Amino acid sequence: MGKLAVYKYFTFLFLIATFFFAGFTIFGLFGGDVTPVGNTARAMLVYILPLLIICDVLLLIYWLVRKRWLWAAVPLITLMCCIPYCGTLYQFGSQGEDTDSKSGIKVCSYNVALFGRETTGFIAQDILAEMKRQEVEVLCIQEYNEMSGDRQNSESYKDYFPYMAQGRGDMVIFSRFPIKQSKNIAFEMTNNSAMWADIDTGGKIIRVFNVHLQTTGINSTLHGAAKLGVQGINIENNRLLKAIYGAYAQGMIIRAKQAEVVANEIRTANRPVIVCGDFNDVPYSYVYNTMLGDLKDGFRECGSNWMYTLRDGRKRVRIDYIFHSSQLKGISYYKYDLTYSDHYPIFMKLEI
Repeated sequence: MGKLAVYKYFTFLFLIATFFFAGFTIFGLFGGDVTPVGNTARAMLVYILPLLIICDVLLLIYWLVRKRWLWAAVPLITLMCCIPYCGTLYQFGSQGEDTDSKSGIKVCSYNVALFGRETTGFIAQDILAEMKRQEVEVLCIQEYNEMSGDRQNSESYKDYFPYMAQGRGDMVIFSRFPIKQSKNIAFEMTNNSAMWADIDTGGKIIRVFNVHLQTTGINSTLHGAAKLGVQGINIENNRLLKAIYGAYAQGMIIRAKQAEVVANEIRTANRPVIVCGDFNDVPYSYVYNTMLGDLKDGFRECGSNWMYTLRDGRKRVRIDYIFHSSQLKGISYYKYDLTYSDHYPIFMKLEI
């Protein structure tokens, strides 16, 4: 009788866990549909979706082993609902050998981390050499630095990219096609910004957006806590966790407002658009959904394999994107392992 009671007790616990993780997974899938303003807890569920999905998989295996088909249906249905989300992280298949042979425009988005602030100019020149090798025709750079050593990057880049639009501070768009006009989109109370440039691709004008949204603020919080620790000031764990939560929540809210500003600019464009940039946010988040709108996610359209854009091995997340209007068609989408930044450059070829 005792063993039966224990058996039923643990079955009941697993049943509660099944509905618990299924419910939070479903809420997480819709967490990006609401603004983080006043809904930070719900919005944050998007960031733990991979963990929730892993728990659903384990619970599905458990019920299948137990041959409890009715309870196995709960995590199974939940996982089926997650298929579109998983498509933003992984795509089956591989790039075709003939993709680069197809005619189109090659675009790259790259957060270059100020070229490492190195003084010789080597990093900036090596990145340019890679852009030539990849036959990039439009290059959107975030965290751009004009000076590398004693050399102006705009001068050394202009032989390959004869046209350039400078945004606010660290934002720039280089192009091999003529730039007709450009606009800077400044954000209040932050160094981040966005911009766009109208590029004439041989009679077809396309508006290319370059976007760099607010960071999370967690790193600065941790650095501040570390400094206090060095000074001998004790930081209690709960206080640090509250600070981290507050920094992340504040970053989400700021990014959400910035995304709304850029999305409004995208909606009012009277021509096809390509949106590139470092959004500092994950797929299915409010920022991702707001920026995407009626556009197409290039990776979901023609990417392959696992996609993450941060080079930090502990943070294999996708926060850099290329979106485009439905008037354009994706041919290829991939990242390339350059070691000069904490981001990977992402490339996309589009048929005009």
